[in-house]
Amino acid sequence: MHDQAITHDTFVIKRNYSTIPERVFAALSDPAKKRRWFAESDHHDVENFEMDFRVGGKENSLYRFKPGTPFAGVELSSDAVYFDIVPDRRIVVASTMEIGGRRISAALATFELLSAQSGTDLIFTHQAVFFEGADGPTMRQQGWEHLLGRLANDLGA
Repeated sequence: MHDQAITHDTFVIKRNYSTIPERVFAALSDPAKKRRWFAESDHHDVENFEMDFRVGGKENSLYRFKPGTPFAGVELSSDAVYFDIVPDRRIVVASTMEIGGRRISAALATFELLSAQSGTDLIFTHQAVFFEGADGPTMRQQGWEHLLGRLANDLGA
């Protein structure tokens, strides 16, 4: 038997946003809004961001890391398919990620939005398999923590 150079991982991030579920859902589902908190960054240039938000619709992203980053000049791409959408309540999306043309992971992400006294509780569940040389579970969770913080800033929540 040989070692499989893959790692399976699941993590859950819970956040509260002090706004209504409809606003949080809009930030997740509107291409211009999602691009702002999800795709844009000081660390890379967005070369492509397309989003067809419907069950069976696809989301494609292509980034190039800027000079001064560990992967300067390298492309990062992500392809996703939306599997389930319940307006203002739930989004389920599956995605793959490649860096430098090499697939590094496949993931299933679920965004659950729950109305709360203090606004909206978001429960984000990320289930993934990371392939040889991938960023791995710790870096991916840190990345999502950062992105969901950017979402909070974008919402003013």
